[in-house]
Amino acid sequence: MNLPFLARHPRVAVLRLSGLIAARSGGFAPAGISAQGMAPLIERAFAIRRLAGVVLLINSPGGSPVQSSLVAQRIRRLADEKQVPVIACVEDAAASGGYWLACAADEIVVDAASVIGSIGVISAGFGLSETIARYGVQRRLHTAGTEKSFLDPFRPERPEDVARLNDLLAELHETFKAWVRTRRAGKLKADEAEVFTGRFWTGRQGVELGLADRLGEVSSEIKSRFGETAQQVVIGARRPPWFARLLPGFSAEALMAAAEERAAWARLGL
Repeated sequence: MNLPFLARHPRVAVLRLSGLIAARSGGFAPAGISAQGMAPLIERAFAIRRLAGVVLLINSPGGSPVQSSLVAQRIRRLADEKQVPVIACVEDAAASGGYWLACAADEIVVDAASVIGSIGVISAGFGLSETIARYGVQRRLHTAGTEKSFLDPFRPERPEDVARLNDLLAELHETFKAWVRTRRAGKLKADEAEVFTGRFWTGRQGVELGLADRLGEVSSEIKSRFGETAQQVVIGARRPPWFARLLPGFSAEALMAAAEERAAWARLGL
């Protein structure tokens, strides 16, 4: 007797990683991707019975290197513990921190028009010293510790601060590059001087450079890898409460977070 509800088809977790990568304090700010927010979803993905594999459905312009690293490490820890393959399928973008996440997978699949790469680190801010001087505003700042006012936007930029910032960015960049070298070992086809500049490419170019393994999309990838009978279990971020959806711009935090995410996408021309 064939009982469909007793069929033991392989199951594939589809874990959505979408938005800016940043630590969020909650409230009405966009969920995005954070270690705290993703932890229960990642655990749920790897706890599925008859799990044949996990697909990371990635669409992110990047963000915090710390949050990227924490999320990627959790994925790798559970993948090694459960001994299941992990495949990243990129939608619009897996850039900067988004590519950091993609490298947590054993294989990276992209659309020809996806944006991937941007293996670099960026720091941005504003200088307002001339503005406050123009309006006669006095800056009164007192610190204990000579480096406590590092890169104060209300004071002229100091060469020693810039040098220190460059050292910090270079160290973070080396961490990022080391992760890519480890996860894409033997797959990178281009010289490191080209792929580690912070430049981004289309998915098709990414495959040629070895940043991705092949072109494809999530449904066909699951069928070809796990069989026609594989069941998809989609796991995404928790939806915000109904009042947050009705009032998306309710808080200053939400507005700032939305502006930050819009700027991150704009850097990719998206």
